[in-house]
Amino acid sequence: MSALIEAAKDSNYAVEIVLVLSNVKDAPGLKLAQAAGIETVVVEHQPFGKDKAAFEQALQNELEQKDIQLICLAGFMRVLSGGFLKQWTNRIVNIHPSLLPAYKGLDTHQRVLDAKEKLHGCSVHYVTEEVDGGQLIAQMRVAVQDNDTAETLAARVLQAEHKLYPKALLLVADRILRSPLQTKKRA
Repeated sequence: MSALIEAAKDSNYAVEIVLVLSNVKDAPGLKLAQAAGIETVVVEHQPFGKDKAAFEQALQNELEQKDIQLICLAGFMRVLSGGFLKQWTNRIVNIHPSLLPAYKGLDTHQRVLDAKEKLHGCSVHYVTEEVDGGQLIAQMRVAVQDNDTAETLAARVLQAEHKLYPKALLLVADRILRSPLQTKKRA
């Protein structure tokens, strides 16, 4: 998220970040956003218990109030339902620390090392009901070094993510901007 905030500071960047929404009240990204003058909202999922639909409706209400056009997930670790995602088809993106479709899910860096892969990286993709299964938007490769640990590899992949996500977001925004009466997208 910090890379997206930094990119959006450029007046020529075609995306305006107007809201950072979290389901965790002490998420570090909230402080980053506040320091950058971006509005923050917390919709905690715990009060909704097992009522996922009510939680997602609360998210949707916040997004609609701010006229959000595009959602960029960055550290949001909840699986969203098909009903919610249908409202955001091709307008919700995620970054994942692997070269999808390989290594979906968690612990990607250690799994890559265990498999003795020579290449790793990150992917930006549209979010669908299949976790880490949406259409790819962009990828960046990172070489696996012989002395890598999960931590050192994760650090290099994170650097690649910081370069890739702002560029991929522009690609998505450009597709949305082509629609009539659109000039600058709000994320």
